[in-house]
Amino acid sequence: QVQLVESGGGLVQPGGSLRLSCAASGTIFSQNNVAWFRQAPGKQREFVAAIHSGGTTNYLISVKGRFTISRDNAKNTVSLEMNSLKPEDTAVYYCHTVVRGITYLGRGTQVTVSS
Repeated sequence: QVQLVESGGGLVQPGGSLRLSCAASGTIFSQNNVAWFRQAPGKQREFVAAIHSGGTTNYLISVKGRFTISRDNAKNTVSLEMNSLKPEDTAVYYCHTVVRGITYLGRGTQVTVSS
């Protein structure tokens, strides 16, 4: 069974940084496309960033240049480095992957950007 566990969220001031991590069990991240989504209160869940099995990456336009997604094959984790955080980045961040046609989503980690 595939399980995804996010960590690293917290409260940070505008302009600050956080690093989120997603740890997987039951699957090998290097063989899958892995993405981060986020959902702010009262808003729909939106795509933030993805890293494909081949290593290519994609980003939401509003985070491009501030966020970096990466994968550690040895630890079987995917991280999201977030810099220059803005209040509008406040949301619950979820790790997402698809394995053999089944979508998996972690429970999420809260990121709050506020002074």
